[in-house]
Order: sequence, then C-alpha cells, then structure tokens
Amino acid sequence: MTDKSSVRRLDRGDGNHVAFAARRGTGPTVVFLGGFRSDMTGTKALALDEWARRRGRGFLRFDYLGHGQSSGRFEEGTIGRWLDDSLAAIDRLTRGKLVLVGSSMGGWLALLAARARADRLAGLVLIAPAPDFTRELLLKDLTPAQRARLKRVGRLEVPSQYSPEPSVFTWRLVEEGRRHLLLDKPLRLDCPVRLLHGQKDPDVPWEYSIRIARHLQSPDLVTTLVKDGDHRLSTPADIARLISAVEEVSASRPRSRPAPRGRSGSAKPRPARA
Repeated sequence: MTDKSSVRRLDRGDGNHVAFAARRGTGPTVVFLGGFRSDMTGTKALALDEWARRRGRGFLRFDYLGHGQSSGRFEEGTIGRWLDDSLAAIDRLTRGKLVLVGSSMGGWLALLAARARADRLAGLVLIAPAPDFTRELLLKDLTPAQRARLKRVGRLEVPSQYSPEPSVFTWRLVEEGRRHLLLDKPLRLDCPVRLLHGQKDPDVPWEYSIRIARHLQSPDLVTTLVKDGDHRLSTPADIARLISAVEEVSASRPRSRPAPRGRSGSAKPRPARA
C-alpha cells in the first residue's frame, strides 16, 4: 500500500511558502523538479516517492511559487524565482549528495541548480528537458501577432491540451528568463547524466535533447529516445525507465579524475521502445 510522504510548508520569508513533501533515507537524496504548471502530485513525482519509500531512499518533491499547494500567483513566477524556490528547498531540506530529476521546465531548473550546487551533485536525470524554452521554444512557436500581443499586453493565454484552463505566459517570464539561458555555451557537469525523451513529444521536440546532450560536458551521458513516448513519459514503462535511470546515476561512483576540458559525454541517442 502506498504511503505518501506528508505535505508541509517551507516559509520563504516574503509572505509566501513552498509546499513540500520529504523522506529521509540512505544514498544521495533524489529531488524532483516539476514542469511548467505541474505540481508535486503528478504521476512521476508520486512514483518516485513510492520508490523512495520502498527502497529507504531520501526524496524531496515540492511546488514552486504559484504551483500546486504553494502560495502566490502563478503569473508572478519567473525562472529566477522558481530557481530560488528550488535552491531554498534543496539547501534547507536536504543534506549531502543529490540526484536531481527535472521534467520539462524542471529540466531547465535542474540544470541551473546543478550548476549552482555542483559540489553536491551526484547525478542528473532529465525528462523532456526544456532549458531556455522561453526563447528557443515559446517565442518561436508564437505567431507574430501573438508575440506582439504578449509584449504589448504583458500576458498571453494559449489553449492547453493538458487542462481546460489555458496556459498563461507573461512577458516578464520571457524577459527574466534571458538571465538564465544555458545553451549559449557548454555546461560542465562532473556527474552521470541521463536524458529521456519521447519521439512523439508535441511540446518539446526530441531533437532538443540531442542538442542539450551535445552542449553538456559530462564523463557519463546517455540519451534515451522513447519511440512512442509523449511529453509526459508517465506510462508504467516510462516510470520503470525513469526509476532505472535514477538508480543508475545514484550507483555511479565519481571518477578519480575529471574528464578533459573540451570533451563531452556521448550525445548518441540510445533508442527505447515504449
């Protein structure tokens, strides 16, 4: 029987709080960072919580400002603010080594957190990661009229296939996101990295993960493409693949010497069937 970790609040000191659920356990603490408008009660977050309970592993899941059970208005959120929420949760609620698991926008935040807390990083698992999505995906997908309206009005509503409520994007999100762009220069990560991406992802093209893999400098990087996988990768087979990736990077031992500068882990995709 599933025994979900209880939800508590982390005071952010500005009148807001971050809702979180945590487990103490052995091994590197696994931290789940959800996607845009997602929350910590999603399929992947709860599956990892149950896995952590069964294995006695440390695990943390939480909601950003304006998401799920956390306080604040969603439209007030930015990449910088959600990164601050993530680092506050990591710093105040975990100890020791970390395995960061980021889904979609959470992949962007996981990469930023990995760079900021590199000394604690044991591994990284990214699911349909979307770093720099405000520039590379959002603005490029909008029509000229939509971009003009977003800039003029400051917000834009776009129909969502995941919710009856439209997705809301703000110009503030786009502008502030420029401060956190990652794909303009290589990012060195001295830990194992696993990327999982569905080839039927309608939101973030699977080729984006290939681009990210080429950008990252890691001594141990594997990209897995799921032929029939969608954006969420939440089927039982997808969850099993995710848990396997988490266990794999958790068990990896640090290399005695860092990889030579200028060389990256393999960006060659490893196919998988859903």
